[in-house]
Amino acid sequence: MSAQTPQTQKRKLTAALLAAGVAGLVVTGGVMTDIAPTFAQPVQVAPPVQNLGFADVVEKVSPAVVSVRVREAVQATSGGNDGPAAESPFENLPENHPLRRFFEFGPQGRSTPGQRAEPRRAPREGMAQGSGFFISDDGYVVTNNHVVEGGTRYTIVMDDGSELDARLIGTDKRTDLALLKVDAENRKFTYVDFADDSKVRVGEWVVAVGNPFGLGGSVTAGIVSARGRDIGAGPYDDFLQIDAAVNRGNSGGPAFNLEGQVIGVNTAIYSPSGGNVGIAFAIPASTARSVVASLRENGNVQRGWLGVQIAPVTADIAEAVGLSDENGAIVTLPDTDTPATKAGIQTGDIITAINGETVSGPRELARKVAEYRPDTTIDVTLWRNGEAQDVKVELGNLASLDEASNTGGGGSGVPVNPSSLEGYGLTLTPNDEGDGVVVTDVDPDSEAATRGVSAGDTIVAVNGAAVKSQRDVEAALRTASGSGRKAALFQLRSGEQNRFVALPISGS
Repeated sequence: MSAQTPQTQKRKLTAALLAAGVAGLVVTGGVMTDIAPTFAQPVQVAPPVQNLGFADVVEKVSPAVVSVRVREAVQATSGGNDGPAAESPFENLPENHPLRRFFEFGPQGRSTPGQRAEPRRAPREGMAQGSGFFISDDGYVVTNNHVVEGGTRYTIVMDDGSELDARLIGTDKRTDLALLKVDAENRKFTYVDFADDSKVRVGEWVVAVGNPFGLGGSVTAGIVSARGRDIGAGPYDDFLQIDAAVNRGNSGGPAFNLEGQVIGVNTAIYSPSGGNVGIAFAIPASTARSVVASLRENGNVQRGWLGVQIAPVTADIAEAVGLSDENGAIVTLPDTDTPATKAGIQTGDIITAINGETVSGPRELARKVAEYRPDTTIDVTLWRNGEAQDVKVELGNLASLDEASNTGGGGSGVPVNPSSLEGYGLTLTPNDEGDGVVVTDVDPDSEAATRGVSAGDTIVAVNGAAVKSQRDVEAALRTASGSGRKAALFQLRSGEQNRFVALPISGS
Protein backbone atom coordinates (compact mmCIF):
# COMPACT_ATOMS: atom_id res chain seq x y z
CA MET A 1 0.00 0.00 0.00
CA SER A 2 1.47 3.30 -1.07
CA ALA A 3 1.91 6.06 1.49
CA GLN A 4 -0.59 8.94 1.32
CA THR A 5 0.52 12.53 1.31
CA PRO A 6 -0.96 14.96 3.88
CA GLN A 7 -2.89 16.65 1.09
CA THR A 8 -4.47 13.34 0.05
CA GLN A 9 -5.45 12.56 3.65
CA LYS A 10 -6.97 16.03 4.02
CA ARG A 11 -9.13 15.60 0.88
CA LYS A 12 -10.40 12.19 1.95
CA LEU A 13 -11.29 13.41 5.48
CA THR A 14 -13.17 16.39 4.05
CA ALA A 15 -15.11 14.17 1.62
CA ALA A 16 -16.04 11.73 4.40
CA LEU A 17 -17.36 14.47 6.66
CA LEU A 18 -19.37 16.04 3.87
CA ALA A 19 -20.87 12.65 3.02
CA ALA A 20 -21.94 12.33 6.67
CA GLY A 21 -23.92 15.59 6.40
CA VAL A 22 -21.53 17.98 8.17
CA ALA A 23 -21.73 21.30 6.33
CA GLY A 24 -19.48 24.30 6.60
CA LEU A 25 -16.36 22.35 7.68
CA VAL A 26 -13.08 24.06 6.93
CA VAL A 27 -9.81 22.13 7.12
CA THR A 28 -6.72 24.29 7.43
CA GLY A 29 -3.34 22.74 7.93
CA GLY A 30 -4.94 19.59 9.36
CA VAL A 31 -7.07 21.57 11.95
CA MET A 32 -10.90 21.49 11.67
CA THR A 33 -12.58 24.84 12.35
CA ASP A 34 -15.94 26.65 11.97
CA ILE A 35 -18.31 23.68 12.08
CA ALA A 36 -21.81 24.89 11.18
CA PRO A 37 -24.12 25.11 14.23
CA THR A 38 -26.92 22.62 14.71
CA PHE A 39 -30.47 23.77 15.59
CA ALA A 40 -33.25 22.37 17.74
CA GLN A 41 -36.34 21.16 15.95
CA PRO A 42 -38.94 23.87 15.19
CA VAL A 43 -42.26 23.83 17.01
CA GLN A 44 -44.54 21.13 15.67
CA VAL A 45 -48.24 20.95 16.54
CA ALA A 46 -50.58 18.09 15.77
CA PRO A 47 -53.47 19.39 13.65
CA PRO A 48 -56.60 19.90 15.77
CA VAL A 49 -59.74 17.93 15.12
CA GLN A 50 -61.92 20.23 13.01
CA ASN A 51 -65.23 19.75 14.77
CA LEU A 52 -66.33 23.33 15.41
CA GLY A 53 -70.01 22.61 15.99
CA PHE A 54 -71.07 26.26 16.14
CA ALA A 55 -74.59 25.40 15.01
CA ASP A 56 -74.92 22.74 17.70
CA VAL A 57 -73.78 25.18 20.40
CA VAL A 58 -76.11 27.93 19.22
CA GLU A 59 -79.10 25.60 18.98
CA LYS A 60 -78.64 24.51 22.59
CA VAL A 61 -77.82 27.85 24.25
CA SER A 62 -80.01 30.32 22.34
CA PRO A 63 -83.15 29.73 24.48
CA ALA A 64 -81.11 30.80 27.53
CA VAL A 65 -79.95 34.09 25.97
CA VAL A 66 -82.33 37.06 26.22
CA SER A 67 -82.68 40.69 25.29
CA VAL A 68 -82.99 43.12 28.20
CA ARG A 69 -85.15 46.21 27.77
CA VAL A 70 -84.86 48.91 30.39
CA ARG A 71 -87.20 51.86 30.79
CA GLU A 72 -85.46 54.93 32.12
CA ALA A 73 -86.85 58.14 33.53
CA VAL A 74 -85.59 61.08 31.46
CA GLN A 75 -85.90 64.81 31.91
CA ALA A 76 -88.15 66.44 29.34
CA THR A 77 -86.41 69.04 27.18
CA SER A 78 -87.74 71.85 25.05
CA GLY A 79 -86.56 72.59 21.56
CA GLY A 80 -85.40 76.08 22.52
CA ASN A 81 -82.71 74.82 24.90
CA ASP A 82 -81.20 72.06 22.82
CA GLY A 83 -78.61 74.20 21.07
CA PRO A 84 -77.52 73.54 17.50
CA ALA A 85 -78.13 70.04 16.25
CA ALA A 86 -75.15 67.83 15.52
CA GLU A 87 -74.25 67.66 11.86
CA SER A 88 -75.01 64.33 10.23
CA PRO A 89 -72.20 62.78 8.16
CA PHE A 90 -74.83 62.10 5.48
CA GLU A 91 -76.06 65.70 5.07
CA ASN A 92 -73.76 66.26 2.10
CA LEU A 93 -75.25 63.43 0.03
CA PRO A 94 -76.78 64.65 -3.28
CA GLU A 95 -80.54 65.24 -3.07
CA ASN A 96 -81.26 62.43 -5.53
CA HIS A 97 -78.92 59.91 -3.84
CA PRO A 98 -80.77 56.60 -3.23
CA LEU A 99 -79.47 56.35 0.37
CA ARG A 100 -80.46 59.86 1.41
CA ARG A 101 -83.95 58.85 2.49
CA PHE A 102 -82.53 56.58 5.17
CA PHE A 103 -80.88 59.47 7.02
CA GLU A 104 -83.59 62.14 7.01
CA PHE A 105 -85.86 62.41 10.01
CA GLY A 106 -88.67 64.72 10.92
CA PRO A 107 -92.42 64.64 11.49
CA GLN A 108 -93.49 61.31 9.75
CA GLY A 109 -89.81 60.31 9.58
CA ARG A 110 -88.93 62.55 6.63
CA SER A 111 -87.78 66.12 6.11
CA THR A 112 -87.67 68.29 3.06
CA PRO A 113 -84.28 68.13 1.30
CA GLY A 114 -81.90 70.74 2.64
CA GLN A 115 -84.11 71.55 5.64
CA ARG A 116 -83.21 70.45 9.18
CA ALA A 117 -86.03 68.78 11.09
CA GLU A 118 -87.41 70.72 14.04
CA PRO A 119 -86.28 69.32 17.40
CA ARG A 120 -89.00 67.43 19.19
CA ARG A 121 -89.76 67.32 22.89
CA ALA A 122 -88.04 64.32 24.44
CA PRO A 123 -90.28 61.62 25.90
CA ARG A 124 -90.61 61.42 29.65
CA GLU A 125 -89.35 57.83 29.52
CA GLY A 126 -86.40 56.49 27.57
CA MET A 127 -85.53 52.97 26.54
CA ALA A 128 -82.19 51.16 26.80
CA GLN A 129 -81.43 47.72 25.44
CA GLY A 130 -78.83 45.11 26.16
CA SER A 131 -78.37 41.38 26.48
CA GLY A 132 -78.44 38.81 29.26
CA PHE A 133 -78.72 35.10 29.99
CA PHE A 134 -80.46 32.76 32.42
CA ILE A 135 -78.27 31.06 35.03
CA SER A 136 -81.04 29.07 36.75
CA ASP A 137 -84.29 27.41 35.78
CA ASP A 138 -86.22 29.62 38.21
CA GLY A 139 -85.51 32.82 36.30
CA TYR A 140 -82.29 34.55 37.44
CA VAL A 141 -80.76 36.61 34.61
CA VAL A 142 -77.21 38.02 34.44
CA THR A 143 -76.50 41.25 32.58
CA ASN A 144 -74.30 44.36 32.89
CA ASN A 145 -74.77 47.06 35.49
CA HIS A 146 -74.50 49.73 32.82
CA VAL A 147 -77.43 48.12 30.98
CA VAL A 148 -79.83 48.43 33.94
CA GLU A 149 -78.40 51.54 35.62
CA GLY A 150 -81.04 54.21 36.06
CA GLY A 151 -83.82 51.83 35.07
CA THR A 152 -87.36 51.94 36.44
CA ARG A 153 -88.81 48.90 34.64
CA TYR A 154 -87.15 45.81 33.19
CA THR A 155 -88.44 43.51 30.46
CA ILE A 156 -86.90 40.23 29.34
CA VAL A 157 -87.46 39.34 25.68
CA MET A 158 -87.12 35.62 25.12
CA ASP A 159 -85.62 33.86 22.12
CA ASP A 160 -89.14 33.12 20.85
CA GLY A 161 -90.15 36.79 21.09
CA SER A 162 -92.27 36.52 24.23
CA GLU A 163 -91.84 39.25 26.86
CA LEU A 164 -91.68 38.87 30.64
CA ASP A 165 -91.37 41.45 33.40
CA ALA A 166 -88.30 41.25 35.65
CA ARG A 167 -87.18 42.82 38.90
CA LEU A 168 -83.72 43.98 39.87
CA ILE A 169 -82.03 41.86 42.56
CA GLY A 170 -78.75 43.76 42.81
CA THR A 171 -75.87 45.42 40.98
CA ASP A 172 -72.12 45.71 41.34
CA LYS A 173 -70.60 48.78 39.71
CA ARG A 174 -67.03 47.70 40.34
CA THR A 175 -67.36 44.68 38.05
CA ASP A 176 -70.24 46.04 35.93
CA LEU A 177 -72.53 43.12 36.71
CA ALA A 178 -76.23 43.00 37.58
CA LEU A 179 -78.75 40.31 38.46
CA LEU A 180 -82.43 40.33 37.44
CA LYS A 181 -85.21 37.89 38.37
CA VAL A 182 -88.17 36.79 36.27
CA ASP A 183 -91.05 35.53 38.39
CA ALA A 184 -93.07 33.03 36.36
CA GLU A 185 -95.03 30.38 38.22
CA ASN A 186 -94.93 26.82 36.94
CA ARG A 187 -92.28 27.63 34.34
CA LYS A 188 -88.76 26.29 34.05
CA PHE A 189 -86.29 28.29 31.97
CA THR A 190 -83.46 26.93 29.87
CA TYR A 191 -80.25 28.14 31.50
CA VAL A 192 -76.47 27.93 31.04
CA ASP A 193 -73.59 27.40 33.42
CA PHE A 194 -70.27 29.16 33.92
CA ALA A 195 -67.09 27.50 32.69
CA ASP A 196 -63.87 27.00 34.60
CA ASP A 197 -62.09 29.94 32.99
CA SER A 198 -58.72 28.92 34.43
CA LYS A 199 -58.65 26.40 31.58
CA VAL A 200 -59.47 28.95 28.88
CA ARG A 201 -56.53 29.35 26.51
CA VAL A 202 -55.65 32.10 24.08
CA GLY A 203 -56.61 30.94 20.61
CA GLU A 204 -59.65 28.91 21.65
CA TRP A 205 -62.91 29.34 19.76
CA VAL A 206 -65.58 31.53 21.32
CA VAL A 207 -69.21 32.14 20.34
CA ALA A 208 -70.89 35.42 21.34
CA VAL A 209 -74.69 35.56 21.46
CA GLY A 210 -76.63 38.76 22.10
CA ASN A 211 -78.81 41.61 20.92
CA PRO A 212 -76.61 43.98 18.86
CA PHE A 213 -78.26 47.27 17.90
CA GLY A 214 -81.59 45.92 19.18
CA LEU A 215 -81.86 43.50 16.27
CA GLY A 216 -82.69 40.53 18.47
CA GLY A 217 -80.81 37.26 18.83
CA SER A 218 -77.56 37.36 16.87
CA VAL A 219 -74.51 35.09 16.84
CA THR A 220 -70.84 35.77 16.06
CA ALA A 221 -67.74 33.62 16.46
CA GLY A 222 -64.03 34.21 16.93
CA ILE A 223 -61.18 33.32 19.25
CA VAL A 224 -59.91 34.32 22.66
CA SER A 225 -57.28 36.94 21.84
CA ALA A 226 -55.80 37.56 25.30
CA ARG A 227 -56.32 37.07 29.02
CA GLY A 228 -55.88 39.38 31.99
CA ARG A 229 -56.48 42.62 30.12
CA ASP A 230 -56.47 45.86 32.14
CA ILE A 231 -58.56 48.46 30.30
CA GLY A 232 -58.63 51.06 33.07
CA ALA A 233 -62.21 50.30 34.07
CA GLY A 234 -61.42 49.68 37.74
CA PRO A 235 -59.19 47.96 40.29
CA TYR A 236 -60.54 44.50 39.45
CA ASP A 237 -59.80 44.60 35.71
CA ASP A 238 -58.99 41.09 34.51
CA PHE A 239 -60.81 40.88 31.19
CA LEU A 240 -60.78 38.27 28.48
CA GLN A 241 -60.18 39.84 25.09
CA ILE A 242 -62.06 38.24 22.20
CA ASP A 243 -62.27 39.03 18.49
CA ALA A 244 -65.83 37.80 17.91
CA ALA A 245 -67.91 40.71 16.60
CA VAL A 246 -69.43 42.46 19.62
CA ASN A 247 -71.40 45.68 19.17
CA ARG A 248 -73.69 48.03 21.06
CA GLY A 249 -76.49 45.97 22.53
CA ASN A 250 -74.27 42.92 23.09
CA SER A 251 -73.48 44.23 26.59
CA GLY A 252 -74.41 41.69 29.23
CA GLY A 253 -74.53 38.83 26.73
CA PRO A 254 -72.55 35.60 27.13
CA ALA A 255 -69.43 34.41 25.36
CA PHE A 256 -69.51 30.60 25.07
CA ASN A 257 -66.93 27.89 24.60
CA LEU A 258 -67.74 24.99 22.30
CA GLU A 259 -69.20 23.05 25.22
CA GLY A 260 -71.94 25.64 25.65
CA GLN A 261 -70.49 27.04 28.89
CA VAL A 262 -70.14 30.76 29.59
CA ILE A 263 -66.48 31.79 29.66
CA GLY A 264 -67.23 35.50 29.96
CA VAL A 265 -69.85 38.27 30.04
CA ASN A 266 -69.42 40.76 27.18
CA THR A 267 -69.08 44.22 28.69
CA ALA A 268 -66.92 46.57 26.60
CA ILE A 269 -65.49 47.11 23.15
CA TYR A 270 -62.57 49.08 21.81
CA SER A 271 -63.97 51.14 18.97
CA PRO A 272 -63.09 54.60 17.66
CA SER A 273 -66.37 54.59 15.71
CA GLY A 274 -68.71 52.83 18.15
CA GLY A 275 -68.90 49.72 15.96
CA ASN A 276 -67.04 46.43 16.02
CA VAL A 277 -63.34 46.50 15.18
CA GLY A 278 -62.52 43.03 16.49
CA ILE A 279 -61.49 43.96 20.04
CA ALA A 280 -64.04 43.14 22.73
CA PHE A 281 -63.70 42.49 26.45
CA ALA A 282 -65.57 40.03 28.63
CA ILE A 283 -65.74 39.65 32.41
CA PRO A 284 -64.23 36.21 33.18
CA ALA A 285 -66.60 33.48 34.34
CA SER A 286 -64.83 33.11 37.68
CA THR A 287 -65.45 36.77 38.54
CA ALA A 288 -69.04 36.66 37.32
CA ARG A 289 -69.79 33.47 39.24
CA SER A 290 -68.66 34.85 42.61
CA VAL A 291 -70.26 38.28 42.13
CA VAL A 292 -73.58 36.83 40.98
CA ALA A 293 -73.64 34.41 43.93
CA SER A 294 -73.19 37.33 46.32
CA LEU A 295 -75.86 39.40 44.56
CA ARG A 296 -78.25 36.48 44.72
CA GLU A 297 -77.60 35.93 48.42
CA ASN A 298 -77.30 39.50 49.71
CA GLY A 299 -78.41 41.86 46.95
CA ASN A 300 -74.91 43.39 47.00
CA VAL A 301 -71.28 42.32 47.06
CA GLN A 302 -69.41 42.16 50.36
CA ARG A 303 -65.69 42.78 49.84
CA GLY A 304 -62.83 43.07 52.27
CA TRP A 305 -61.11 46.44 52.58
CA LEU A 306 -57.45 46.95 53.46
CA GLY A 307 -57.29 50.73 53.17
CA VAL A 308 -54.04 51.62 51.39
CA GLN A 309 -53.02 53.48 48.27
CA ILE A 310 -50.60 51.35 46.27
CA ALA A 311 -48.35 51.45 43.20
CA PRO A 312 -46.37 48.88 41.18
CA VAL A 313 -42.88 47.78 42.19
CA THR A 314 -40.53 48.63 39.33
CA ALA A 315 -37.12 47.10 38.73
CA ASP A 316 -35.53 50.29 40.06
CA ILE A 317 -37.60 50.20 43.24
CA ALA A 318 -36.81 46.51 43.78
CA GLU A 319 -33.11 47.26 43.39
CA ALA A 320 -33.31 50.22 45.74
CA VAL A 321 -34.94 48.29 48.59
CA GLY A 322 -33.08 45.00 48.07
CA LEU A 323 -35.90 42.86 46.66
CA SER A 324 -34.89 40.02 44.35
CA ASP A 325 -37.83 40.56 41.97
CA GLU A 326 -40.57 43.06 41.05
CA ASN A 327 -43.47 41.25 42.69
CA GLY A 328 -45.60 43.14 45.18
CA ALA A 329 -47.27 46.50 45.62
CA ILE A 330 -45.66 49.46 47.34
CA VAL A 331 -47.79 51.42 49.79
CA THR A 332 -47.76 55.05 48.69
CA LEU A 333 -50.16 56.26 51.37
CA PRO A 334 -52.18 54.41 53.99
CA ASP A 335 -55.54 56.13 54.39
CA THR A 336 -56.31 57.59 57.80
CA ASP A 337 -57.85 55.22 60.33
CA THR A 338 -58.09 52.10 58.16
CA PRO A 339 -57.50 48.40 58.85
CA ALA A 340 -54.01 48.79 57.38
CA THR A 341 -52.95 51.67 59.64
CA LYS A 342 -54.42 49.94 62.69
CA ALA A 343 -52.21 46.94 61.88
CA GLY A 344 -49.12 49.15 61.55
CA ILE A 345 -48.70 49.17 57.76
CA GLN A 346 -46.72 52.26 56.73
CA THR A 347 -45.96 54.28 53.63
CA GLY A 348 -43.04 52.64 51.84
CA ASP A 349 -43.92 49.10 52.90
CA ILE A 350 -44.09 46.64 50.01
CA ILE A 351 -46.87 44.06 50.30
CA THR A 352 -45.53 40.85 48.80
CA ALA A 353 -48.06 38.20 49.87
CA ILE A 354 -51.53 37.66 51.33
CA ASN A 355 -52.01 34.55 53.47
CA GLY A 356 -48.81 33.14 51.99
CA GLU A 357 -49.86 33.68 48.36
CA THR A 358 -47.48 35.86 46.35
CA VAL A 359 -48.85 39.20 45.14
CA SER A 360 -47.59 40.05 41.66
CA GLY A 361 -48.79 43.67 41.63
CA PRO A 362 -51.44 46.21 42.69
CA ARG A 363 -54.29 44.70 40.65
CA GLU A 364 -53.73 41.24 42.07
CA LEU A 365 -53.51 42.67 45.60
CA ALA A 366 -56.85 44.44 45.14
CA ARG A 367 -58.47 41.25 43.82
CA LYS A 368 -57.04 39.03 46.55
CA VAL A 369 -58.22 41.32 49.34
CA ALA A 370 -61.65 41.66 47.74
CA GLU A 371 -62.05 37.87 47.75
CA TYR A 372 -62.29 37.91 51.55
CA ARG A 373 -65.40 38.96 53.44
CA PRO A 374 -65.30 41.94 55.81
CA ASP A 375 -64.08 41.22 59.36
CA THR A 376 -61.82 38.40 58.08
CA THR A 377 -58.32 38.40 59.57
CA ILE A 378 -55.57 37.87 57.00
CA ASP A 379 -51.76 37.60 57.13
CA VAL A 380 -50.04 40.33 55.15
CA THR A 381 -46.35 39.84 54.31
CA LEU A 382 -44.40 43.10 54.08
CA TRP A 383 -40.91 44.04 52.92
CA ARG A 384 -39.62 46.77 55.22
CA ASN A 385 -36.07 47.96 55.94
CA GLY A 386 -34.55 45.14 53.92
CA GLU A 387 -36.40 42.25 55.54
CA ALA A 388 -39.74 40.48 55.38
CA GLN A 389 -42.24 40.56 58.21
CA ASP A 390 -45.84 39.47 58.71
CA VAL A 391 -48.70 41.46 60.19
CA LYS A 392 -52.28 40.41 60.86
CA VAL A 393 -55.01 42.67 59.50
CA GLU A 394 -58.73 42.48 60.22
CA LEU A 395 -60.35 43.62 56.98
CA GLY A 396 -63.00 46.31 56.87
CA ASN A 397 -66.03 46.54 54.59
CA LEU A 398 -65.40 48.14 51.21
CA ALA A 399 -69.12 48.92 50.84
CA SER A 400 -68.85 51.33 53.77
CA LEU A 401 -65.99 53.26 52.19
CA ASP A 402 -66.69 56.86 51.38
CA GLU A 403 -65.47 57.06 47.78
CA ALA A 404 -65.22 60.83 47.70
CA SER A 405 -61.69 61.62 46.60
CA ASN A 406 -59.51 63.89 48.67
CA THR A 407 -58.01 66.93 47.01
CA GLY A 408 -54.44 67.97 47.53
CA GLY A 409 -53.35 70.42 50.17
CA GLY A 410 -51.58 73.72 49.85
CA GLY A 411 -48.00 74.62 49.19
CA SER A 412 -45.02 74.67 51.50
CA GLY A 413 -44.27 78.37 51.53
CA VAL A 414 -41.50 80.29 49.81
CA PRO A 415 -38.30 78.23 49.52
CA VAL A 416 -35.22 79.66 51.17
CA ASN A 417 -31.50 78.87 50.99
CA PRO A 418 -31.62 76.40 48.10
CA SER A 419 -28.56 74.18 47.57
CA SER A 420 -27.59 71.60 44.96
CA LEU A 421 -27.58 67.84 45.56
CA GLU A 422 -24.35 66.95 43.83
CA GLY A 423 -24.68 64.40 41.02
CA TYR A 424 -28.50 64.25 41.02
CA GLY A 425 -29.52 67.45 39.24
CA LEU A 426 -31.70 68.50 42.19
CA THR A 427 -31.81 71.82 43.99
CA LEU A 428 -33.19 71.43 47.51
CA THR A 429 -34.34 73.70 50.30
CA PRO A 430 -35.61 72.99 53.82
CA ASN A 431 -39.36 72.73 54.15
CA ASP A 432 -40.73 75.64 56.19
CA GLU A 433 -43.26 73.20 57.65
CA GLY A 434 -40.39 71.09 58.98
CA ASP A 435 -41.32 67.89 57.14
CA GLY A 436 -39.03 66.73 54.33
CA VAL A 437 -36.95 68.69 51.84
CA VAL A 438 -38.50 70.68 49.01
CA VAL A 439 -37.24 70.29 45.42
CA THR A 440 -37.01 73.80 44.00
CA ASP A 441 -35.33 73.00 40.68
CA VAL A 442 -34.57 69.94 38.54
CA ASP A 443 -31.94 69.75 35.82
CA PRO A 444 -33.95 68.78 32.69
CA ASP A 445 -31.08 66.52 31.54
CA SER A 446 -30.86 64.65 34.84
CA GLU A 447 -32.05 61.13 35.65
CA ALA A 448 -34.39 62.65 38.23
CA ALA A 449 -36.19 64.67 35.55
CA THR A 450 -36.44 61.60 33.32
CA ARG A 451 -38.14 59.70 36.15
CA GLY A 452 -40.67 62.39 36.90
CA VAL A 453 -39.20 64.38 39.79
CA SER A 454 -40.33 67.97 39.44
CA ALA A 455 -40.03 71.31 41.22
CA GLY A 456 -42.48 71.50 44.13
CA ASP A 457 -42.10 67.85 45.12
CA THR A 458 -41.13 67.21 48.73
CA ILE A 459 -38.60 64.48 49.50
CA VAL A 460 -40.04 62.86 52.62
CA ALA A 461 -37.68 59.90 52.97
CA VAL A 462 -34.79 58.15 51.23
CA ASN A 463 -34.68 54.35 51.50
CA GLY A 464 -37.18 54.52 54.34
CA ALA A 465 -35.17 57.02 56.41
CA ALA A 466 -37.05 60.27 57.09
CA VAL A 467 -35.20 63.39 55.94
CA LYS A 468 -35.50 67.02 57.06
CA SER A 469 -32.39 68.50 55.43
CA GLN A 470 -30.06 67.99 52.52
CA ARG A 471 -27.56 66.54 54.98
CA ASP A 472 -30.08 63.84 55.88
CA VAL A 473 -30.56 63.06 52.18
CA GLU A 474 -26.82 62.76 51.61
CA ALA A 475 -26.40 60.54 54.69
CA ALA A 476 -29.16 58.19 53.47
CA LEU A 477 -27.50 58.00 50.04
CA ARG A 478 -24.12 57.15 51.61
CA THR A 479 -25.74 54.39 53.65
CA ALA A 480 -27.39 52.95 50.55
CA SER A 481 -24.14 53.11 48.59
CA GLY A 482 -22.21 51.50 51.45
CA SER A 483 -24.61 48.56 51.50
CA GLY A 484 -23.96 47.89 47.81
CA ARG A 485 -27.19 49.34 46.46
CA LYS A 486 -27.15 50.71 42.91
CA ALA A 487 -30.25 52.84 43.43
CA ALA A 488 -31.94 54.73 46.23
CA LEU A 489 -35.68 54.92 46.81
CA PHE A 490 -36.97 58.48 47.17
CA GLN A 491 -40.40 58.96 48.77
CA LEU A 492 -41.91 62.08 47.21
CA ARG A 493 -45.01 63.97 48.25
CA SER A 494 -47.01 66.30 46.03
CA GLY A 495 -50.02 67.81 47.76
CA GLU A 496 -51.51 64.93 49.74
CA GLN A 497 -50.27 62.21 47.38
CA ASN A 498 -47.16 60.10 47.91
CA ARG A 499 -45.18 58.27 45.24
CA PHE A 500 -41.83 56.50 45.03
CA VAL A 501 -39.00 57.05 42.56
CA ALA A 502 -35.80 55.04 42.43
CA LEU A 503 -32.75 57.07 41.38
CA PRO A 504 -29.35 55.54 40.50
CA ILE A 505 -26.81 56.32 43.19
CA SER A 506 -24.37 58.86 41.80
CA GLY A 507 -21.02 57.26 41.00
CA SER A 508 -22.27 53.67 41.32
